[in-house]
Amino acid sequence: MNLRSSWVAETGQTREDTRLNQIGATTPVNPVQVRSGILPGSYGGLHRLSGFWTEGTALMSVTVHEGRAVVQGDISQGVYPVALTSPVVLNVAPGTDQPRRDLLVIRIYDNLYDGQLRQEAKVEIIQGVPGSPDRPVAPPRSLQLYEIAVPANASAGTGGIPWNSALKDLRTPVVSIGGILPVEGEILPGGYPGQYQDTANNQLQRWDGGKWVAYPEAVGGIVPTSAGNIAGSYVGQYRDSNGLLQRWDGTAWKPAVPGPYFSDNSDFGDTASSTYTSTLGGRANNPFSLTFVAPPSKSVLVTFGSRIKSRNDLYGYMALRLTQGTTLIQDLDDEWAVIAASDNSVSASSTRRLSGLTPGASYTLTAFFRIVTNTAGVKAGFDNTFIRVDPQY
Repeated sequence: MNLRSSWVAETGQTREDTRLNQIGATTPVNPVQVRSGILPGSYGGLHRLSGFWTEGTALMSVTVHEGRAVVQGDISQGVYPVALTSPVVLNVAPGTDQPRRDLLVIRIYDNLYDGQLRQEAKVEIIQGVPGSPDRPVAPPRSLQLYEIAVPANASAGTGGIPWNSALKDLRTPVVSIGGILPVEGEILPGGYPGQYQDTANNQLQRWDGGKWVAYPEAVGGIVPTSAGNIAGSYVGQYRDSNGLLQRWDGTAWKPAVPGPYFSDNSDFGDTASSTYTSTLGGRANNPFSLTFVAPPSKSVLVTFGSRIKSRNDLYGYMALRLTQGTTLIQDLDDEWAVIAASDNSVSASSTRRLSGLTPGASYTLTAFFRIVTNTAGVKAGFDNTFIRVDPQY
C-alpha cells in the first residue's frame, strides 16, 4: 500500500516519507493534542475536501483516493502524519443474514503502544456487527473516513453493494494553527477563542470560548445575504437581506429603516353627514386607515389627501384621527383637515409633522369625512384618497 507515514516504523523511514508528511496541519483541541483529520484541497480548487475520497468501483470493493491527513494518538503519543500518494482498492466482506455497518478508517499500528508487532499506517475496513444499527467503534490511533452500509447477504453473486446510497462520508478537515477551517461534515468545537471556520453555507464564524458565533458579531459588521436566514447574535446586529438593511430586535429581523408607509383607496364614496364619519356611502371598504411604527426620532411626516367634490359654496372635509391601540392620541380637528369646495372634483392634500411618539410603538391613522351643514342635501364626494407616513431620522 502507498500510505506513507512518518515516525512510525522503527527502521526504514525514507527521506521521501519524511518530505511527504511535512504537512504542518495541526488544529489544536487542547494544549498538547490536535484534531485528527484530512488536509483540505482538490484538483482545480473545485471542492473543500477531496483527500481520501472513496467510491465503489466493483460490486464488493471500494477505491480510496489519494490524500494527506494527521492522526492523533493519546495525549502522550503525539500526532502521526500520513500521505496516500495513489489510490488503493479494498474489498468488503460479504454480507450475512442481517445487514451491518462497516467502518473505513486510516489506522496507525504502533507496537510501542498496541503490542501488535507492527509499525505501519494502513487504510482498512473495520467490520461491523450484523443486525446492529451502529457502526463499530474506531480503534485507537485511527481516523474515520466512511461508513459502509452492507445489506444482508450482499455478495458479488447477489448484486453487491448499492454504492450510490451505501457510503456515508465521515471525513473532517484540519488546517494549521491560525488557519480558517473549512467545515465539512460534523461541526466540532473550537480549540481556542479567536479560531475561525468557514461553514458549509459560506458563513465565517469565530469560536468565542463556548460556541461558534457569526463573524459580524465580533466586529460589529453587517451579516451578508450569503449567510442565509440565521438568527441574529445580539440586539442591534444588522444584516443585508437581498439589498434591504435589517436589524435584529432580539426575536426577529426587521427593517432597519421602516417606512415609508402608504395606503390608498381609489373607490369613490360620499357622505351627507355634517359630523365626521369614517364610513362613505358607495365605498366597499370602510374605514380607510394606515398603521405605522414610530421611529427612534419620535417624529413622522404625514401626508394625506383626496379628490373632493361637493358644491362651490359647500366645503368637504377629510381629517385624520391618531390612535395607539384603543387609546386616542390626537382627535379630529378642522384646523388640520384637507378641505375643498367645488362643483367638480379637485385634488387637495396636506402634510404635517407628528412628534412625541413612542419609538417602536404602532400607531393608526384613520380617515374621517364630512360636509358643512346644508339644507340642500348636498353630499361631499371623495375619490383617490391616500395616507402616507415618512419616518424622520
